[in-house]
Amino acid sequence: MPDMKNNFEPPYILAIDQGTTSSRAIVFDRAGRVVSNAQKEFEQHYPADGWVEHDPEEIWRTSRDIAREAFQAAEKTGGEVVAIGITNQRETTIVWDRQTGEPIYNAIVWQDRRTAETCAALKEDGLAAHVTARTGLVLDPYFSATKLAWILDHVDGARARADKGELAFGTVDSFLISRLTGGRVHATDATNASRTSLYNIHTNEWDDALLDAFKAPRACLPEVLDSAAHYGETDPELFGRAIPICGVAGDQQAAAFGQACFETGDIKSTYGTGCFVLVHTGETAVTSDNKLLTTIAYRLNGKTHYALEGSIFIAGAAVQWLRDELGIIKDASETAALAESIETNNGVYLVPAFTGLGAPHWAPDARGAIYGLTRGAGRAELARAALEAVVYQTSDLMDAIAKDGVTAKTLRVDGGMVANDWVMQFLSDILALPVERPKVLETTALGAAYLAGLQAGIYQSTEEVADAWRLDARFQSAMDGTQRRKNLDGWREAIRKTLG
Repeated sequence: MPDMKNNFEPPYILAIDQGTTSSRAIVFDRAGRVVSNAQKEFEQHYPADGWVEHDPEEIWRTSRDIAREAFQAAEKTGGEVVAIGITNQRETTIVWDRQTGEPIYNAIVWQDRRTAETCAALKEDGLAAHVTARTGLVLDPYFSATKLAWILDHVDGARARADKGELAFGTVDSFLISRLTGGRVHATDATNASRTSLYNIHTNEWDDALLDAFKAPRACLPEVLDSAAHYGETDPELFGRAIPICGVAGDQQAAAFGQACFETGDIKSTYGTGCFVLVHTGETAVTSDNKLLTTIAYRLNGKTHYALEGSIFIAGAAVQWLRDELGIIKDASETAALAESIETNNGVYLVPAFTGLGAPHWAPDARGAIYGLTRGAGRAELARAALEAVVYQTSDLMDAIAKDGVTAKTLRVDGGMVANDWVMQFLSDILALPVERPKVLETTALGAAYLAGLQAGIYQSTEEVADAWRLDARFQSAMDGTQRRKNLDGWREAIRKTLG
């Protein structure tokens, strides 16, 4: 790493971004510039059809190692890391022994669909409306509650131990906080709690009725804190000194915070393994009539801000599928050239329902499909179809948001895929909306850093954070309406066939 000690503005903040396919650590200076970073991928486990698991110990090892690497590189520039922020893959569920810290089962990932039948049975019992009213969520295996129940019911003695308070449940943030603090702290923030199906987003507390319905023992639940709060200090042996953990948020809420979505109507879309659109609705929890989620955007100083969210399960993961399973590309960057090599998609559509369809369809049993293949279809058509599918799914979400009464003027984007100019231009074309890409693409980590900075006193207000946002590129729609309608009609037909 080049020595740029004179160019950075101390103090520094270390953000740990624990994602679905990799763990990343980025150290930011006060101006929001990247001082150092490190990243490491980890193994995905697929024990059965629709099941997705991670090894919690591998989550911890990769997070610890890349945090140390980024920390050491940053402090060589002459600045000091004074706070830590954590952001994480949401809904992924871990249960561990409170005394030893040892997980009792693999992490069940947010993509996992093993509890689809359980959710269907609960719907038949009439629970769906109660879940939505209290949590803003739909009754779906995506969320944590049924994953927790599955672990407690399938690991010998786990439920009895959980009832006695011997086990701790948490999303990935809670697990990392526990490990970073040497087991001293069992906590989560309001955004992550709001994704469990157990937390009442209106009263800001674990909901007794939901705990009973999902058979979730209160004794195993974490304390819920503000998104900017004191979450304890790290063990001194990890970084050579104790560092306070000052900010926590689920990845999509952290990305919205990093994109400075603080005003009602501000909207962002993150393109990583999945795709997630969040629109800020202020201090009002807006109920969607179009199958969007109502969720907590962040909680600061005890004041809750809400958002509407649309969740797409497969975005960048479709490109990984092209690379890892089909072998038609060696690197994700190849897809842009392949897509540009043909003038249209030639009628080929990919519906990447590898783990079901999320919003606005919520079809957990749907599976992926390719339509329109001919003898002439090849690598270019498949690559373009994978990229276009991300855009079409975003269009579906934006339509739902509009039907719920929110008019978007601009879409701010972030995540790994947005470096692809072809995708960003096609996104603007299909949405007929300006698309803004910031200078710092890793806004998820940046949002966690900003939250930690607010708690640590590095920033005094969200207005100060908003002033730091910088534009990298703005994409304007150039597609005529006829072509746009043709593309979308083909997509909607593919969705109709997939849903049967």
